[in-house]
Amino acid sequence: MPAMTAPVTLYSRQDAARILRVPEKQIAAWQRAGLISANATEFSIRDLAGMRSLRDLREQRLTVRSIRSSVEAMQRIAGMADPLHEAAPVSRGTRLVFRHSGALLDPLTQQLAFDFDAPPRRELSLLKREPPREQVMRDQAKAQEFFQRAVQLEEKTETLAEAAALYLQVLELCPRHAAASINLGTILYNDRRFTEAEQRYRTAAEIDPDYALAFFDLGNVLDELRRLPEAIAAYTRAIQLVPQYADAHYNLALAYERTGERRRALRHWLCYVRLDPVGPWATHARMQARRTLATERLSIVTRGGKLA
Repeated sequence: MPAMTAPVTLYSRQDAARILRVPEKQIAAWQRAGLISANATEFSIRDLAGMRSLRDLREQRLTVRSIRSSVEAMQRIAGMADPLHEAAPVSRGTRLVFRHSGALLDPLTQQLAFDFDAPPRRELSLLKREPPREQVMRDQAKAQEFFQRAVQLEEKTETLAEAAALYLQVLELCPRHAAASINLGTILYNDRRFTEAEQRYRTAAEIDPDYALAFFDLGNVLDELRRLPEAIAAYTRAIQLVPQYADAHYNLALAYERTGERRRALRHWLCYVRLDPVGPWATHARMQARRTLATERLSIVTRGGKLA
């Protein structure tokens, strides 16, 4: 199947719990506390990143109540809409403080402390009352505007070059914008610039190791480059992240067929049919599964020259 443009990937609560290795009831508790969207039943990559921070703080024995108090205080005094994303939460004993612009800020006491774990020569901008955060927020807003415009431009062949240029601008403003890296990679893939596309997909996967689409698209380009063992590894990773990823099962089955591993392919043909039972791809998957099953029965019957 061809590479896909990058939609917003959403995960169920069950998938999020599996990826983060936490009980579903823990996610529900974070929702009740207002630390993540209370009414959400599906979660984005950004949501998962926030929940990962909450999981790490939980493992450091910080209570939900303590985390909520510090987050609300940080929203009040620093003007941050989402402190868990906009600053780095750090556990200090039973308190939650935030690493931001080279300093540690305790939002409950409104005290600043030197960040001895920060890289050397880092300027403590908060102490100087400089507003670097405002510039970061402006860059993020501009990057998001460029990204949305680029997605619209991708819809027409004649504006693909303009879309690619905008994605590059997004990555200049926000080098860790995984979705922009994926979408730019897909434009390069469709232009058969496979080596460049591979680099974009790998970058996205490094930025967000839980981004299943990055590994799926990486598998596609590695398949085109005839590096099938690497493609198989990439598709397998996508399925590990999202077991219901039908297209990844389909492409992994194709890759196994090409390497002669038909029994391994069979499992993924059957998974694809279960997940997406209607349409030409499902028809092809059923046909491949039947052929494999027929061949396997024949090989068993004639094993050792004797009837089984």
